[in-house]
Amino acid sequence: MSNRSIPSLLILFFISSFTIAQTPIQKLEKAYNIFQSDPQTKYAISSLCVLDANTGSPLFARNEQIGLATASTLKVITAATALSILGKDFQYQTTLAYTGNITTDGVLKGNLIIIGSADPTLGSDRYQNKENVVLTEWANAIKKAGIKRIEGAIIGDDRIFGTQTTPEGWTWQDMGNYYGAGTSGLSWRENQFDIQLKPGSRQGDDAGIIKTVPEMPYLKVMNELKTGASGSGDNAYLFLPPYGNTAYLRGTWGIGIRKSSISGAIPDPAYDCAYRLQDTLKLLGIVSTQPVTTTRIMALNGQSIANITQKISTITSPTLSEITYWFLKKSINLYGETMLKTLALKSGKTASTADGVETEIKFWEAKGIDKNALNIIDGSGLSPANRITTQAVANVLFQAQKENWFGDYYKAFPEYNGMKIKSGTINNVSAFAGYYTSNTGNKYIIVINVNNYSGSGINKKLFTVLDALK
Repeated sequence: MSNRSIPSLLILFFISSFTIAQTPIQKLEKAYNIFQSDPQTKYAISSLCVLDANTGSPLFARNEQIGLATASTLKVITAATALSILGKDFQYQTTLAYTGNITTDGVLKGNLIIIGSADPTLGSDRYQNKENVVLTEWANAIKKAGIKRIEGAIIGDDRIFGTQTTPEGWTWQDMGNYYGAGTSGLSWRENQFDIQLKPGSRQGDDAGIIKTVPEMPYLKVMNELKTGASGSGDNAYLFLPPYGNTAYLRGTWGIGIRKSSISGAIPDPAYDCAYRLQDTLKLLGIVSTQPVTTTRIMALNGQSIANITQKISTITSPTLSEITYWFLKKSINLYGETMLKTLALKSGKTASTADGVETEIKFWEAKGIDKNALNIIDGSGLSPANRITTQAVANVLFQAQKENWFGDYYKAFPEYNGMKIKSGTINNVSAFAGYYTSNTGNKYIIVINVNNYSGSGINKKLFTVLDALK
């Protein structure tokens, strides 16, 4: 071999090495193909849409125009819509007022009314307006008004959102549990309460209820819960319809379980809110002569609601940016359903899920997203009937980057697998949607979704696909 052929060989070697090295997108395609051939996805349908976050250009897409159940990744659309239409500084206000008049000796001859504006954070431990803070504020306002006795009732006014608390399309198994808590014109403590439980000594034994927190004397819980095998954990479900007063606790509570309780959905948050205020005032010696009620119950009974005489307290919610943080970070379904109905009100319609959905779809259609790619049923993604394309979700995420609220929005995304992505999980559905910046500075928008997979551990395999971008 001549000496002149050695450089040629070296050049061929380097060219060959360069050709063999795969780009992140080539790696992604290979990883996705492996995922699709996995036994867990034999009867599943999956979709992946990756955009260049700077330009919005598609870098890799498969089944991106097929509508799939989104689970909680739908929340990224709900939040972006609410921030766009309502504004990042939007706040709810809850007003305490009275009807009738106060006598010189401090007797209110009328009713106390808590007028809700649908604030989903009222009484929540996540913010400043915690339960005790709110009740103390109201008690002080009542004393400052000179009220020492109430010859009337304490009324929870939940009229702003009407009487349908949960979206059509939610399942019976979900609705009585904390993640299935419906909306209310007067929400309270995120519309949930706890039930402390204990397993029996052997599998199949009755599991016991220790207590509810707080006490729920107006609610009867029928316990059908059994003790599960060691390591089986929490398979307990509360079956409790909106406005009901009898709940059925079913399923199993595993031997050796580390958690002590489950959380249920308060069936009538407006009633519970008024009840807690009555209880607080009673401890202070301020008694009301009539039982607690709500505007809904009064309407059922044909009772009229008197005009307000005086407002004595107004409690303002955190900003929508602050609410969005916990909405995405902890995936609070109540917040999404409340946002959707608030969007309906903002558009001049009734506060219904359907009108909120219509407002949302029209908003994104005006921004170039095909309305047929947005088959939306609710605001949280809890309904298994949602059908949305990964391309549509990715386009929303891309457009959100242009908005003045994007910093707060981005901060609210949880971190999974080293990426800022919102997760979504319901029965046999797993999805992720969000943003990722690689070590080399490439910025991606990622939406991946799989429906009807089998077995467990699917998220690890989804992350393996996304790891190709690293």
